[in-house]
Amino acid sequence: MQRFGLITSDLLQAEMAETVLVIGSGAREHALAWKLAQSAHIKHVLVAPGNAGTASNGKISNSDVPTNDHNQLISFCKSNDISLVVVGPEAPLAAGLVDDLTAAGLRCFGPKAKAAQLEASKSFSKDFMIRHGIPTAKYKSFTNPKEACDFINSADFPALVVKASGLAAGKGVIVASNKEEACKAVNEIMQDKAFGEAGDTVVVEELLEGEEVSCLCFTDGYTVAPMPPAQDHKRLMDGDQGPNTGGMGAYCPAPQISKDLRDQIRDTVLQRTVDGIREEGALYIGVLYAGLMLTKDGPKVLEFNCRFGDPECQVILPLLQSDLYEVIQATIAGGLAGSMPVWLEDHAAVTVVMASGGYPGSYNKGLEITGLSKAKELGLEVFHAGTTLKDGKVVTSGGRVLTVTSVGKDLLSALEEANKGVSAIDFPGAVYRKDIGFRAIAYLKQHRCV
Repeated sequence: MQRFGLITSDLLQAEMAETVLVIGSGAREHALAWKLAQSAHIKHVLVAPGNAGTASNGKISNSDVPTNDHNQLISFCKSNDISLVVVGPEAPLAAGLVDDLTAAGLRCFGPKAKAAQLEASKSFSKDFMIRHGIPTAKYKSFTNPKEACDFINSADFPALVVKASGLAAGKGVIVASNKEEACKAVNEIMQDKAFGEAGDTVVVEELLEGEEVSCLCFTDGYTVAPMPPAQDHKRLMDGDQGPNTGGMGAYCPAPQISKDLRDQIRDTVLQRTVDGIREEGALYIGVLYAGLMLTKDGPKVLEFNCRFGDPECQVILPLLQSDLYEVIQATIAGGLAGSMPVWLEDHAAVTVVMASGGYPGSYNKGLEITGLSKAKELGLEVFHAGTTLKDGKVVTSGGRVLTVTSVGKDLLSALEEANKGVSAIDFPGAVYRKDIGFRAIAYLKQHRCV
């Protein structure tokens, strides 16, 4: 097998003819396209549907091919010589997009539907963890709201986390502060259908205490190649106040995770999951994301995602020194063990999300965004999420609008630079946090590293 790291420059020139398609429209997909466009193998990255940041940006442009129509997508890929399809979000994975593209002879990065159940069904995921001895919170699944509430009131542990079992765009988890609130959450999800069919089954879970971290890896179904650990910030406002969101910022690496702890997570969570799903008849190929709580009893899995997190992707990929296209090809070919990705050492990345006023509730759209070129001049990467082009101007079109990313020698300097970028950019009612990474900075101060 060709060792991906040992391709000669002549061969690189000959191979710079690849066209890649990224599926999705968020900042995660912009970051994926940005990193793929750096590869000498690639001449063009198409993003479907993409956003204002991926429209006519160097090697990157948008495509309006309908991604929900698998047959149309297959025809498009074949007629446009697409050599690789990278699936960003979870819904197409759960809908079997990778199964259909692979069956049509196309190369696709992401797990097939059976493996993607680890994210698409929280009930399946929890049962899977118990079967394979993967550390997680105590729980029980219900299809009847009264039984769920009886369990909340009688459990011998704080049964205060209520989750819609299906896909709810990262918003289907309610952490209640008491039993009454937890029962209310059950009724909102199951009777009021707050998350539609995703809430037909709920998982009621023990409230774990500790710090939350995101540990991701590339995997070819056998080998796992861990990425540096990251930490997301779910609450809307500084100091972890306000409502839960899809994520208001992230930093990487998380210094709270020692090398020994990383190795423990790799062996007891990531490797065990990949081996377990393979034993159950599904080869897991793609990115596996474990959301973990670092408890006093060790790391425990809160959830699995079957793709890059958003905003974690925007702080992990800037630290990847290897060619992402080569890493993906090695992963699909089952050759990851011979082509392990290399990461930038002694650096930190911070990304700050700029959201629309009113998010995560209702918000206005179509507001003009200014200052993007100023942020670029500061040497920052601005990954677009809810943006679109209107009369040649970049305007808002979603809840999370932009993610401003900085890479620095350390966390403090990266945060400072990212905040400068956020200050340079403006749109009416913009909401953002100024304290991304505050837990890590406190940890480093405590251990006198700052």
